This record gives sequence, C-alpha cells and structure tokens, in this order.
Amino acid sequence: MNMLTTRVWASVVTGLMVALTGCAATPSAETAVANQATLENRAPFLPSALFPGSAQQFEAWHCMPAQQHLVTATNDSDLRLWSLHGAWRLPQAIVASGARYQDGEISFWNRGDQARVETPRGQLQCSIAEQRDALTRAEQPGVMFFGQGNEPGWSIALAHDTPTLMIELNYGEDKIQLPYMVSVMDNEAGRVVIENGDVEPFFRVRIEAGACFDDMSGKPFPARVTLTYGGEQYSGCGQGIAP
Repeated sequence: MNMLTTRVWASVVTGLMVALTGCAATPSAETAVANQATLENRAPFLPSALFPGSAQQFEAWHCMPAQQHLVTATNDSDLRLWSLHGAWRLPQAIVASGARYQDGEISFWNRGDQARVETPRGQLQCSIAEQRDALTRAEQPGVMFFGQGNEPGWSIALAHDTPTLMIELNYGEDKIQLPYMVSVMDNEAGRVVIENGDVEPFFRVRIEAGACFDDMSGKPFPARVTLTYGGEQYSGCGQGIAP
C-alpha cells in the first residue's frame, strides 16, 4: 500500500468519527450538576459511553486498510462502538445474514469473526482479535468505575455511592482512599475529570470514552484512563460497572 492510499483511508476513519460525534453538550452545565451531587456527598452519574450496557463481553477488532482498532459491545437492540476517537451507539438493523447495526449512513455488519464498517467515504474490513468479559459488581463490589495499568501495576476505583476514589499503586502495596470533586463532566463526549483541587496530596483522574487496549494482554476496554498522583502520571484502560 502506498503512502497516498494510507492517507486516504486515514481520512475515511476520521470522517467516520466526525460523522458520528455530532454536537457536544455544554460541559459547564453538566459539571455543575455533577458538582452538586458531590457536594451532597453522592457519587455523580457517569456518561453511558463508559459502560457496556447489558453486554457481557467486549470485542477488539483490527481493521484494514487503515490499521484502525475498534472495540464493540453487543446489546439486545444495539451495538456500542468505540474507536480511538470516541464512542457511539448503533441501533440494530434488519439484514438477511449476520448482524447489522446502523445509524444513518454509518453501519457495522458482523458475521462471525469478521465485520465490515461502512461510511459515506468507504469501508473498513475488520477481524476479531481479542475478547474480554465485562467487569461486574460481583467482581468489584461497590465500584462504579474501575481503571488499571501496568509496570508498575496500578488501579483506581470510583465508589458507586459516594464521591470516593481508591488508588492502588505498586501492584497493590500502596492503597490510598480520597474524596474527589468533578472538574469536567461531558456526557456527550464521554469525558470526565475528577481531582482534589489545591488539597494535598494532589491527584487528577482523566477518563475518556474510546477504544483502549491493555498494553500487556491486548484486552479491550471502552475508556482510556490517566492518573496523576505524587508527581507521577500513569496511563491505562477502564470500564464503567453497572449495578
């Protein structure tokens, strides 16, 4: 494949993301509602794009010719789709064979371990690469969102009932539990930032809906997570956990 073809298909994928994103809601109003919840010592509602819905599994897809990697979760009547640029929900459509999900001119057609993504600009041919069972409350009791990363192993957990963050560092040897405030809440974009402002020790957690793959196992997740704590920055993946 020559450089021009690669650039054309990169434009196809970018067009897909632009077509699906639409207009974002005003973050300030959503952040005010979330902060009201934290002031009342209640955990805020997180964007639905961080959750699998009723799906029990996430699938990772490797797509050509643009070398795109996608994550999906199949629900009863729709498909949740994550790319490196965001997240979308495609309603189920009628099709003679396989399973097709479509929103306007954007569609995802799945037949076994193969799939085709169609946009007004072209097609992507995808093959399933990895699967992962979605985390549940049985595995993570009382947790609304769980994120993790590697080398050294770390994790974060947001409590489902109060604005409380649990941080584990150095493979679980160091455990810190802290209250947080919401500084950004953008439901449409699936973006959340929580922090403790000027209170020591400073921390910030940035969560963004989008295809994420564990850098050791390759397992798929619907969100990218960045933790800043103790002067260090940690990057990994995460998932919302519904009751």
